[in-house]
Amino acid sequence: MTLEQLRIFVAVADRLHMTRAAEALHLTQSAVSAAVQALETRHGARLFDRVGRGLVLNATGTAFLPEAKAVLARAEAAERLLDELAGLKRGSVRLFASQTIAAYWLPPRMAAFARSHPGIDLHLAIGNTHQVVEAVLAGEAELGLIEGAEDAPRLERTRIGADRLIVVAAPDHPLAEQEGVLGAADLRALDWALREPGSGTRSEFEAALPRGMRASDLKTALVLPSNEAILTAVAASGGAGGGLVTAISELAAQPLIEAGRLVRLPLDLPERPFYRLRHRERGASRAAEAFAAAL
Repeated sequence: MTLEQLRIFVAVADRLHMTRAAEALHLTQSAVSAAVQALETRHGARLFDRVGRGLVLNATGTAFLPEAKAVLARAEAAERLLDELAGLKRGSVRLFASQTIAAYWLPPRMAAFARSHPGIDLHLAIGNTHQVVEAVLAGEAELGLIEGAEDAPRLERTRIGADRLIVVAAPDHPLAEQEGVLGAADLRALDWALREPGSGTRSEFEAALPRGMRASDLKTALVLPSNEAILTAVAASGGAGGGLVTAISELAAQPLIEAGRLVRLPLDLPERPFYRLRHRERGASRAAEAFAAAL
């Protein structure tokens, strides 16, 4: 059993898809399939069931997954120890960021850090706010980056930036020319395209609704798991019959607004902070400390 086989198994188990695991690991699909098959053959135990064209973890795989993750965590701890002894000449940092931060705010800061610390590898995973918190709590990421608040007392939270949610629609939406601020009745009448539950964008928007209005009062026509999918759907939804609207990061929407594919509707939403998360009870590597300071 090798660490590489364990890494591949965990990647497949987390995604339940050979191709997506291969893309995440920068390997070919055949290499990923061969590694899983070798692991199963060597120990005479199937880890996945093939159901139709998909994969599901069976009972053996489900029991083995936390053990595999624990072994990989110990190996990474040993590697970090050696990196510590070498100072900041080499090392790695495991980051987990929510989509808005990962796509629009974080990349230039990662690039600047890479220029000043060429021996330190930054490994970025992307998910929604809830997934980021879970990863930092589980020790799967040293640093988490989220927008908005999340209740996790075991995590240290430091503000590192900010963004603002805005409401946008296609240019030919009936409310595109409205000058007065949208009221609760307007919000109830609109057809909304929203991010999935657990995303910081959705939770922050729902928290900012007018007093006395609940998220269930909105007509949610579409739920999609990424900012890009939401923006594409809203931009394509125009027409005489109305169209979709969404509440989304100003950073994410600005390029489409400038291109004339979206317009901003008159609704003032509060600024939302970006936070860096660290586990209060886990020691951070010097590389992680350096990146945290750079942010």
